[in-house]
Amino acid sequence: MATHNAPTSESVARIERLVHIYTGRSGTTTHPDHGITKAVVQGLAHNLDKLGRPLCPCRFYPNAAEEVKHRTWICPCDDMQIYKYCHCLLFVNGEGEPVTEYLPENHPGRSAYGLVKDPAPDQGRPLRAKAAERERERQQRHS
Repeated sequence: MATHNAPTSESVARIERLVHIYTGRSGTTTHPDHGITKAVVQGLAHNLDKLGRPLCPCRFYPNAAEEVKHRTWICPCDDMQIYKYCHCLLFVNGEGEPVTEYLPENHPGRSAYGLVKDPAPDQGRPLRAKAAERERERQQRHS
């Protein structure tokens, strides 16, 4: 088991495999600043050790164990699978920007980054049909 802050090497390896596979499937890349990628991978691996699932480390959860049950923020999160938008900046375009092209106009990511086109529109977004459902959840759960 991991110490309080350091994840196990096994969990880091699992997350690195997940990231490698998902960048290929989604047509994205990891952030060009390797420190950002490493920090997110470490956070995901830590949550894998602590919670049994790679819960997004870039968000605050009043109750992380309860949040795991919702699945929304398990990496790759719903926003990544629906909109191809990564809050953590783990899955980005070649310039290190998250794809915002498919986000709703009023989404905070669109406000923060503007319109960032998808470098590989023929890849990724396996849950795109759930966009309306995701927006209802975002309004009801503020997630």
